Amino acid sequence: METTHLKDGDYCVVIKGTHIGKHGRVSDINTSKTGHITITVEQDNAVRFKTLGRNVVLDAHTK
Repeated sequence: METTHLKDGDYCVVIKGTHIGKHGRVSDINTSKTGHITITVEQDNAVRFKTLGRNVVLDAHTK
């Protein structure tokens, strides 16, 4: 499981940070001026949150 190959529509699980344990689909991938990857994760219940790319791992879950 890697975070270096994130793309829109991938299913991920948050393993670190404020949103630990949450999961959903990746969207809106951005790279900041300092090189950090930020993503928006949309959960199955349509709730969205932003987190760092390094805080998630890809999951084989398909929905």
